[in-house]
Amino acid sequence: MDELQGKDVRHFSDTTFDKEVVQTPGPVLVDFWAPWCGPCKIIGPVVEELAVQYKGRLQVGKVNVDENPNVASRFGIRGIPTLMLYKGGKLVEQVVGAVPKAQLQKLIEKWLDPVA
Repeated sequence: MDELQGKDVRHFSDTTFDKEVVQTPGPVLVDFWAPWCGPCKIIGPVVEELAVQYKGRLQVGKVNVDENPNVASRFGIRGIPTLMLYKGGKLVEQVVGAVPKAQLQKLIEKWLDPVA
């Protein structure tokens, strides 16, 4: 599944999640996924496209729920893919399932800082 994780998408883990997501002031999109999940394979390339599209304005990362069960359990992840958008360390949006890119763009743009 690593082919879906390009250079613009970070890897968050049980040990790095708080530092890289919760303690980050700007917006962070987190994709909770697993290698065996069919819908995750569908949304993976969309997440990569969003990382490129919003580079410099939005951090994007993925959490493999099989390798990082503590983070998944802590946030009550019951279905994957689950996409969570954080801003200022707070969860502001959550989407479960492989949703269209346009829907994700709409959610993200609501929380982005205006371009100077």
